[in-house]
Amino acid sequence: MQVYQDIFDSDWYTSRSLIGGADIIVIKYSVNDKTSFQELKDSYVPMIKKALNHCSVPVIISAIGARKNGVPCTCPLCTSDRRSCVTTSEGVQLAKELGATYLELHTLNDFYIQKYFGGVLEYFMIQSLNQKSSEKMKKRKKMQKCHRVQPPQLEQPEKMPILKGEASHYDADLHNLLCCCQCADVAFYPEDLSTVVEAHKIILCSVSHLFMLLFEVKSPADIHDASIVRTAQSLFAVEAGAAFPLAPRGIPPCVPPVRVVVKDSVFCSCLPDILHFIYSGAFQWERLEEDIKKKLKDPEKTEHVLEKVKCILKTPGKLNTVKDCRSHQIKRLYNTSLRLFFNTPVLADVIFKIQGATVPAHRAVLVARCEVMAAMFNGNYLEANSILVPVYGVSKDTFLSFLEYLYTDSCCPASILQAMSLLICAEMYQVMRLQHICELYIITQLQSMPSRELASTSLSIVSLLKKAKFHNSDCLSTWLLHFIATNYLIFSQKPEFQDLSVEERNFVEMHRWPSNLYLKQLADYRNYVHSQKCHCTVM
Repeated sequence: MQVYQDIFDSDWYTSRSLIGGADIIVIKYSVNDKTSFQELKDSYVPMIKKALNHCSVPVIISAIGARKNGVPCTCPLCTSDRRSCVTTSEGVQLAKELGATYLELHTLNDFYIQKYFGGVLEYFMIQSLNQKSSEKMKKRKKMQKCHRVQPPQLEQPEKMPILKGEASHYDADLHNLLCCCQCADVAFYPEDLSTVVEAHKIILCSVSHLFMLLFEVKSPADIHDASIVRTAQSLFAVEAGAAFPLAPRGIPPCVPPVRVVVKDSVFCSCLPDILHFIYSGAFQWERLEEDIKKKLKDPEKTEHVLEKVKCILKTPGKLNTVKDCRSHQIKRLYNTSLRLFFNTPVLADVIFKIQGATVPAHRAVLVARCEVMAAMFNGNYLEANSILVPVYGVSKDTFLSFLEYLYTDSCCPASILQAMSLLICAEMYQVMRLQHICELYIITQLQSMPSRELASTSLSIVSLLKKAKFHNSDCLSTWLLHFIATNYLIFSQKPEFQDLSVEERNFVEMHRWPSNLYLKQLADYRNYVHSQKCHCTVM
């Protein structure tokens, strides 16, 4: 430690170096020598203040001697000509400017030097030593940290492939059914039999209690609404016999279409537009209004036809309003109404035989929703003219789930295995949207499975991968490979891991998490820790 008892005379850089290297700066002056104090204040204090901007050194200002009305001091500093005294306030002000500690020593005896000045000096010496010790410790730790082997950083696993869902085309499928008129089982005629409009009972009955009554799905006693019964009787007449010309297309020749005479000629002229409205989902009411207005160009006739349509769409026992025919009201009914005819013999025109059981269905729905079945029932296949159709390669439960999707545009697999079975069935009949739904279900279930459950489950992910590849589910098979690679430490311990092909094993090894490099770095770090005998410290 360097203690400067006299003000030094040097150039700025030397002074700054001296001050920066000091532990404590002591400035001492005589209270009875105003000239020396002024010289100290004017010449040296500014230099010290400037130097203290670059370092932190404690400063002690010590005023020595007794003023003129006190006992004269006999120390060498007080023997010169003094002229005037330095006041206490001047000394305190100087201390404030330097941020120093101010002391007054009336005389340089044992009491003032040892007890008073010595106590203050000892305090700052201890503080300085503590600060230096702390800085030394920080520097040592920093050096140790620089030379210490750092633990390896675990990188994030690769992002899993994203599967995009396919938008529903349920309404478009049923509308296209009207355009192609395949499997039509209803033929509407005007009273003069001049034209024919084909349709499908299952679609008409799914949106209208009036058509249920007309085609004997329900009886008047079931309807409980006299207005619907009256409208059906006044608007339509179901006929039978060979007096009517046969429809150009239909279901198997053994089951001719039902022939319906439309008694209202104005309504009959608008029937194609009304059927397009129903087959499009029965929710574009405003468009139907515009189409009928353009065709009839008569407000009274337009209102007459629209009232008939409202009655056709009416729910028994409720008043019919325009609001009930708006988009959200009818579409909600339409998307769920075909479910009423799922797996029931009502209006069924085909029966699937599967695993010794029979499942009734409706050709119109199957043809509209599945291209493979459309070709099967309309081509030169045995099924085109058969009522009983055998099904092979899938279970009854899986096939029922498949049919439920065709009827309702939704499916809810009970498990990953059931979803895979349904995916296989969807691939067999080329229903791609259902295949995507099953893929998303499998992925969602696997992603939500905790690591502990994944390690203990009997479900074979490799088996799912093989099936996904075999049945052309490329998105799912790619995702499963990434899933195995991301959970490498779990799957590499399972026997099924050996069933991966060479190509699949190479992919998994390349994309594995954590990587081989990380595991090697981790092993090296553990060896280093043990060699240094490092222990965790609980503070």
